[in-house]
Amino acid sequence: MAKLQREKLSNQIYTVLKKMIADHRFHPGARLNIESIARELDVSRTPVWEAVRRLEQEGLVENIPNRGVFMSLLTAEQALDLYAVREVLEGMAARLAATRIDDSSLEKMARCIDKQREVVAVHDVVAYSKLDFEFHATVYDACGNEWLKELLETIKNKMRPLTMHMQPDFSELVDQHVMLLRALEGRNPEKAERAFRRHNQYMMAQIREDVDAGRWKQLGER
Repeated sequence: MAKLQREKLSNQIYTVLKKMIADHRFHPGARLNIESIARELDVSRTPVWEAVRRLEQEGLVENIPNRGVFMSLLTAEQALDLYAVREVLEGMAARLAATRIDDSSLEKMARCIDKQREVVAVHDVVAYSKLDFEFHATVYDACGNEWLKELLETIKNKMRPLTMHMQPDFSELVDQHVMLLRALEGRNPEKAERAFRRHNQYMMAQIREDVDAGRWKQLGER
């Protein structure tokens, strides 16, 4: 019974840590102080370590022997590789979602876009990042393929540090989200897939442009 309770506690801590990461509590390359986290959550270190091991399996943190646990870094090359995979998978999800998504989900995406405009107006990058995740997650939910959804959520989680490395034109990204929504509203699988693939291609072009112009921020070098 004690083991079951500990496993349940580690699951709760895992959820809390995932939220902290989503809120950009830890920057790329930052060291995670396990003892400090345990004190903050008023738990022992054991369930914290169990939760951290799950994060390590997902590639969100790195446990470096004799040095500690660090938030994973994201190089430009890794970001491009992730987008190359995401382009294909997200295009597939959009194709499936085009004929399956319901009106309430489309309305949810529209409200999300309205909120994105609000946070972009006040330059709240963290809030935009969370809303961007919510927008795309709605499509993943609607695609009806749990394996595809899991793969895309894993990729999106790995890409969370991206907003710390680059500063794209967020107003342009919101406008692109409007086009993605319109493509889904049209219920045309081919057009929806093309729209989402173009969106990912745009982001890859932005990364290459930032690297060429020296704007890509190398964070947390260890």
